[in-house]
Amino acid sequence: MTPCSDVRAAVDAARDRVEPFGRQVVAYDVIGSTNDEAVRLANVGAAEGTIVIADEQTGGRGRSGRGWFSPPGVGLYFSVVLRPGTTADPVSAPPVARWSRLITLAAGVAVAEGIRAATGLPVEIKWPNDVMVGDGRGSRLADRRWRKLAGILTEASATAEGIQHVVVGIGINVGTARYPAEMASRATSLEAEAGRLVDRVAVLVETLAALSARYKDLRAGRGRVVLARWRDLSPAAAGARITFFRNGDVIEGVTAGVDEDGALRVRTTGGIEALVSGEVTWT
Repeated sequence: MTPCSDVRAAVDAARDRVEPFGRQVVAYDVIGSTNDEAVRLANVGAAEGTIVIADEQTGGRGRSGRGWFSPPGVGLYFSVVLRPGTTADPVSAPPVARWSRLITLAAGVAVAEGIRAATGLPVEIKWPNDVMVGDGRGSRLADRRWRKLAGILTEASATAEGIQHVVVGIGINVGTARYPAEMASRATSLEAEAGRLVDRVAVLVETLAALSARYKDLRAGRGRVVLARWRDLSPAAAGARITFFRNGDVIEGVTAGVDEDGALRVRTTGGIEALVSGEVTWT
């Protein structure tokens, strides 16, 4: 990663755009997982907006326990601490599961918007939190060759009193890398897609600025604004044929939008189902 002082200077220079993020920046050359460290810091009282960032992760994690390939010098690997329960009205604040889903979708929007602002690449979102780029414009999503640029991992902690904190981990492939064989055909990077060098710090700042705006939308009760933008950025939000797993069975359906809780609606032979987790495949 660019020296820690440069990251702090860039975040400080954009303070009015990235608040509450960057009040504390904890930077590492190498760490197991930025999310694990952010969770640890949150548990001992780290303030909202704390950023944990690393040049390399040796135990980076994605959804469902999958590893996140995090080699040095070529990616953005960072996590932020949010405390939506500390100032939200406890009567109107959404429950933990809904907050977690909405923050995940808001983070997906922010990453897509940050990448678009920093690079101009027309990235899109695959439910719930994969940021993708695809070739071709066939009538079917499955006919396009999709490659993953970024992913998000959200972890929430709550007690009977409400949400204690939410940690959002973000991984963005910026520079070219030799990906493991099992992901080589599915992964790509900003530089590979843009055909030029990309400034990692610029991508970080633009992503934090977008995340700041979307988080403020959620805190102000404008979740519908976030959901509308997510739908704009997601080609799979409605009308896409997909498959998903339920109780070990493969289920076919057609996407029918995202509901107000952030669940993906899918029309199947048995009616409309609302997916709140899991993996979907375009067919």
